[in-house]
Amino acid sequence: MKNSIAERICDFLKMYPPFDNLPHADLYQLAVETKVIYVDKDEPLYSQGRPPKEHFYIVNQGAIRIYRQEGDKTMEVEMCDEGDVLGLRPLIVNENYTLNAKAYEESIVYAIPIQIFIKQFENNAEISKYLITRFASNSSSRFTQEDNNTIFADYKRTGQTDYFSSKIENLMTTAVSCNHQATIKEAALIMSENKISSIFILKKDKPAGVLTNKDLLHTVATGKFSIDQNVKKIMDAPVICASTDVSIAEAQIIMLKNKVENVCVTVDGTPNTKLLGMLTQQDIVASLSNNPAVLMKQISRARGISRLRDLRQQLNDLLKRYIDQHFSFTHTSTVVAELNEAINQKAIELSLKEFDKIPPVKFAFFSMGSQARKEQLVPTDQDNGIIFENVPAAKLEETRAFFIELGSIITKNLHSIGYEYCPAEMMASNAKWCLAKDEWKVLFEDWIYNPNEKSILLSSVFFDFNFVYGNKELTDEMSTMVYENTQNNTRFFMFLAKDALKNPSPIGFFRQFLVDQDGAHKDHFNIKQRALMPLIEAARVLTLHHNLTGINNTADRYYTLRELEPQNAEVYEACAYAFKALLKFKTKNGLVTLGEDDGKFIKLETLSKSDKVKLRRCFKPIKSIQELITIRFQANI
Repeated sequence: MKNSIAERICDFLKMYPPFDNLPHADLYQLAVETKVIYVDKDEPLYSQGRPPKEHFYIVNQGAIRIYRQEGDKTMEVEMCDEGDVLGLRPLIVNENYTLNAKAYEESIVYAIPIQIFIKQFENNAEISKYLITRFASNSSSRFTQEDNNTIFADYKRTGQTDYFSSKIENLMTTAVSCNHQATIKEAALIMSENKISSIFILKKDKPAGVLTNKDLLHTVATGKFSIDQNVKKIMDAPVICASTDVSIAEAQIIMLKNKVENVCVTVDGTPNTKLLGMLTQQDIVASLSNNPAVLMKQISRARGISRLRDLRQQLNDLLKRYIDQHFSFTHTSTVVAELNEAINQKAIELSLKEFDKIPPVKFAFFSMGSQARKEQLVPTDQDNGIIFENVPAAKLEETRAFFIELGSIITKNLHSIGYEYCPAEMMASNAKWCLAKDEWKVLFEDWIYNPNEKSILLSSVFFDFNFVYGNKELTDEMSTMVYENTQNNTRFFMFLAKDALKNPSPIGFFRQFLVDQDGAHKDHFNIKQRALMPLIEAARVLTLHHNLTGINNTADRYYTLRELEPQNAEVYEACAYAFKALLKFKTKNGLVTLGEDDGKFIKLETLSKSDKVKLRRCFKPIKSIQELITIRFQANI
């Protein structure tokens, strides 16, 4: 007799990776052992620093907030909703939880037993590949220096590798080693000199053990062993080995099963023969196509605009893969934003070479709008400008002409890469937006002290700007211009707040979605105008009001506001979650309609009932934040 609960769990799991790669019989077996857990609002699922449980989780209904606590500071990582997997990595690599998981609202999650899952993925190449990429993309709300070193490391190999057929002899690297009679200090010095995290201990050219940074931390640093003792005292043995004819996929499974980050390559795959080299998880990750580290390296080495165009397409492919595999959207958007900015910077470098003239004064090229906020995942039109140093009046137009010409080359090249020209010509090639520092100051002051419909519209675009290339001090001075003139400027904020309220709730009186009534997108829902922009504009008003410099991203703005105004923390947190969820909707739609638009027009008939419920849930914070702005800035007067 079939288990009806297991059948329902099975039907749910098969819609999401990596479970969609399991045969039905295996999936049903997993579903039978899966627990259904109800989690009340604010109830923890697991906690940072605690040992892992015997289950990992997938969200069935509701939302689970993932965050990291660093002292008194809360670092938001992700909001997981239907189909998102969480808590898997600590179980595979046998480490404590590094994040907290707490129910954002009443939720139902499925707790999946890790031991049964491990048995199933051992012989499933697709699941193994999913896990590799997942581990290589460990979630982080922002790249720290350590994250950059890990994700965008200077990998030696940048070519595409066949994960399943290629042998590890094609990928292995030289292994750093020392003699088994060496002291711990001698081994540590070799590790330090070679800037590596592990060293193999050899006895007659055969691997007798391995010493890692973790071993040094838990043994020497704690005082349990002296650095003058023999390395054999603390090394790990036996060494996990593989032969040269093992495939990369098989080597990855060996690492996962044994919970190690590298394998020692020997003649016969055992510790009883000569050491030939080593293979690490980073080597495998770097060998995969469409890897962020590989893309970053290829961008830096690009010699022409056509190559950047190809790499921008590969970035779209990477984005699609991350979305399809339900990777952390926070991490996905951060990776794409960093790579997108690198492409823009390289395009400017190549444009300067093409121009073949030396700039007469210091300048900065800056982006505006969604790219400046690091929210442009699917390519849209350009919004950019140039600021250059002040020059004598007699030299001003000559200097401007130089930078307009340069701006024209840059915008032409960006267009060739895949960034459309701005229909309103808000680009560095336009003399209006290619100005000296004092000219920008006069312009900003006019917008701020003489607000009207046009100037507020321009403020909304230009006051979200971000340095891209050149002299960063110039864009820093632009920020100072804005914040010095908006501080305590009640009239300006009232106008800005009214503009932020121009798009009311996306839901009509009968709870139907408000769609376009005519034109090319008749009966489509404009998710950008009706849902994203109200959140973006509200965050901008409040950020300027609090004089918060250097925070452009909308979700980050709300998280910062949450800390500044604890009395409104729930509203701001809801806005941050809603914004990221809506941006994900838009991005997924944009990948489907690539070439037509950036995903802002959604055909409602293509949405499932579940998707419509999610969207409606995201609309609730819009009303709350607009009410807050109306009261604070007297925007209804």
